[in-house]
Amino acid sequence: MKKLILFLLLAFTVISCGEECYNAPQPILFEFVDANDQNLITNGTLNPFSISDENQVGVQLTKTDDGKVILENVGAFNGIKNYKFYSPSRIFDFSIESSEFKGGCDGYEINKLTFKGINIDVKDESGYYKIILK
Repeated sequence: MKKLILFLLLAFTVISCGEECYNAPQPILFEFVDANDQNLITNGTLNPFSISDENQVGVQLTKTDDGKVILENVGAFNGIKNYKFYSPSRIFDFSIESSEFKGGCDGYEINKLTFKGINIDVKDESGYYKIILK
């Protein structure tokens, strides 16, 4: 009887320890430049700056060594969420559209970013968005 219980316990442990995986959304990376391609973070034009979601909750931002900004922990939802960028010289809105990941893992993927604002142009570069503020 002990061997049967031990066998069942071991079998249950092996079956329940199947690998679970989670696909986190890819990070979003922004570079803010002017019409002359000057980085507005490194030259201080946009400092201080922040981003908030539609519920007025601040988004964690990380500056990179090359003057870009990583938006942390965004995109983990199904649908569209609105955001607002604030700085002393510029305010603009953007939205992120995400959906459930359609692979073998649970998670989300970012499908689309939409920017709204006057005198703003956005280029989808390799791995980041170059936001040109005119």
